[in-house]
Amino acid sequence: MKSNIRRLGKRFSFAVFKLTIIMAGLFFLAACAEVPVTKRKGLHIVPTSELLSLSFQQYDEVIKKSKLSTDQKKVQMVRAVGERIAKSAEAFLKDSGRGNQIANYKWDFNLIEDDKMVNAWCMPGGKVAVYTGILPYTQDETGLAVVMSHEVAHAIADHGNERMSQALLANMGGMALSVALANKPNQTRELSMAAFGAGATVGFLLPYSRLHESEADRIGLMFMARAGYDPREAIPFWERMNKKAGPKPPEFLSTHPAPESRIANIKTYIPDALPYYQKSLR
Repeated sequence: MKSNIRRLGKRFSFAVFKLTIIMAGLFFLAACAEVPVTKRKGLHIVPTSELLSLSFQQYDEVIKKSKLSTDQKKVQMVRAVGERIAKSAEAFLKDSGRGNQIANYKWDFNLIEDDKMVNAWCMPGGKVAVYTGILPYTQDETGLAVVMSHEVAHAIADHGNERMSQALLANMGGMALSVALANKPNQTRELSMAAFGAGATVGFLLPYSRLHESEADRIGLMFMARAGYDPREAIPFWERMNKKAGPKPPEFLSTHPAPESRIANIKTYIPDALPYYQKSLR
């Protein structure tokens, strides 16, 4: 009798184990979302509403703490290029059957006065900041379009959600964002800033992976081409960046593509983007 009960107990435990594995598999499948253009599946376990709420709140905080540029010519250039890229991205979403996602974007473009910061970023929901330190590298509107379209591509590809999801799994034991905010608000906010590309504290860095960077390069070229900017200008921009950036670590030691690899990849993406640019000239 006891042996039969033990056997039944083992079968029940095994059945529960199998069910747990199946449920976990279904959860991860359900949490996967497809990246536009590349069709890659990414893990997105953070609800869009929570992600956007956190993004908008943190963007407001960054802007309040930053010194915004008073150079109206440069500010207007950033906003003009940004608006063109935003319209291009929205048209892309419509054409790819993702028009319902447009409501999630509350576009805003700001130029932050910091000549030492060679950077730009776009938070989930279309909150974009460009630092004056990158303008000598962009040189003109088209160079700026390379940068801004690349950053907007990160947002459209939902890389922020993917990195935030990975951070929650790796550093907070898979804790839900709402629970993490309630239990560890400071650490969660720092994680999200890093995940959104706007900062990295907490003792570690969450840079975009080489895969994310390549996807943003590829999608960004299409955005700038649709907006009427020549995608071929991405090559001289990255050549300028690489020339002035100084020594780079080997590609396998860096999350960013090596300069030569990045430019070589961009050259292979340009033929797909060029027809959109040529169409915009008609």
